Amino acid sequence: MLEKISYLILLIIILAWIIAIILGFIMAFPVGIIGLLVILAMGLLFIKVLKDKFTSKGEEEKYKDIKW
Repeated sequence: MLEKISYLILLIIILAWIIAIILGFIMAFPVGIIGLLVILAMGLLFIKVLKDKFTSKGEEEKYKDIKW
């Protein structure tokens, strides 16, 4: 129970931090657009990696028997 509460508090802090960063980029309008585009690109790449990870279960099964 305490672990879930801790994760919830951390999630709220992370979301507040991200919102503050985005608002800061918007306030620094001409230069801040570059930062927003970087965050957007990193987010899209992160989503692609997660999507590839969840859809590639067959690859993990193929190499399961190999001893490294």
